[in-house]
Amino acid sequence: MFSRLSLLSALAAATALLLPQAAAAQTRVVPPSPEALRMSYAPIVKRVVPAVVTVSAAKTVENRNPLMDDPFFRRFFGGGQQFGAPREQRSLGSGVIVDPSGLIVTNNHVIDGADQVKISLADKREFAVDVVLKDPRADLAVLRVKETNKERFPVIDFGNSDDLQVGDVVLAVGNPFGVGQTVTHGIVSAVARTQVGISDYQFFIQTDAAINPGNSGGALVDMAGRLVGINTAIFSRSGGSQGVGFAIPATMVRLVVSSARAGGSAVKRPWLGAKLQALTPELSQAFNLQRPSGVVITSVTDKGPAARAGLKPGDVIVSVGGQPVDDPNAFDYRFMTNELGGKVEFGVVRGGKESKLLVSLETAPESARDEILIEARSPFAGAKVANLSPALADELRVDAAAEGVAVVDVTEGTVAQQLGFQRGDIVLAINGTKIAKTGDLERLAKAGARLWRINIQRGGQQISAVFGG
Repeated sequence: MFSRLSLLSALAAATALLLPQAAAAQTRVVPPSPEALRMSYAPIVKRVVPAVVTVSAAKTVENRNPLMDDPFFRRFFGGGQQFGAPREQRSLGSGVIVDPSGLIVTNNHVIDGADQVKISLADKREFAVDVVLKDPRADLAVLRVKETNKERFPVIDFGNSDDLQVGDVVLAVGNPFGVGQTVTHGIVSAVARTQVGISDYQFFIQTDAAINPGNSGGALVDMAGRLVGINTAIFSRSGGSQGVGFAIPATMVRLVVSSARAGGSAVKRPWLGAKLQALTPELSQAFNLQRPSGVVITSVTDKGPAARAGLKPGDVIVSVGGQPVDDPNAFDYRFMTNELGGKVEFGVVRGGKESKLLVSLETAPESARDEILIEARSPFAGAKVANLSPALADELRVDAAAEGVAVVDVTEGTVAQQLGFQRGDIVLAINGTKIAKTGDLERLAKAGARLWRINIQRGGQQISAVFGG
């Protein structure tokens, strides 16, 4: 029976035999001695903490009392501002300085809708910032310090999140619950975690490093002090950390930051020009695949990158750029994180045989969106609509072959919102009249009607509804 001391000695001896080979291969190793277990993360923390900031966002909201709409109530209580005065709503999150000029990356949900945003450094200094770029699809935003007096800020360098392995030690840095700068540690408990439902691009690093409210936008760093992810969300039944946290991989973060550095106000991503479907066990048997891994092409847009590369319906994409893809979420991440220009290699299975095809990395074609906010009394009052194009279809994650006018936003509390219209709905027809452009919808909304028969497309399905005028 091993005592605790003899077990450690045996472990150290076994590890020593592996050290020459491990050093040559630069692989991970078990701590070789009890002394090694007493090593500290302090040098890493000291290096990265100055580049992690607290992000404070404020917005003015109407503190409306429903009774204020009652004329009787207003008559007796005067309708003063004591019931309906606007109030300031504040939220706290974290951010990471990624450029010495004062460029900061955080989560979009931390600053979304804010009228004012400021940051606080680890040394307690505060700076006002501008929102340079917002990318709701990835839940990322880039900020810039307004007045720096040519100061050079500390930064955290990007690491390669694709190199992470399950079991790697990581540190999470942020400001949970607003208590102040906090560092927690854990391991990478999963990589390429999809089906999480946090953002459009569902491909996350999972960690058991404690992440709590306020950590959003903070840094996930590796043992070299490099940024490997932006902490984004937790899975919790209590509201606090339960050992399941998610971070956006640095590869996606780097793409968004590069767009901001180039002066863009939006992130431009590659467009495939094809519709994809998850590969089920039944489909994998039909395609003679050993396991249900990959995505199936169900349709291809004429003259798009997929069509020009020779991709066809029924093809199964199993890898992008040499990286395997297990499902549509993994495909989106692997494809969308490539920089525009040039080509990327797809691994494609057709007829039971795998081949390699090169796909051009280019943006989807754009046309005049002609965005209009519908204000006329109608079921669409409060909806913002736009002409559908391949670029907008890709942005809304709808079928690029669809025809109609897309709903791009719905103002809260309006008729359109109360009736259930959603971003991504495609308006096909109103009272039997086909809707081809936003002007058609606006004209019919202004004309009014006693009865509204509306046909829309949502999630690939056509829905018909009737509303009173």
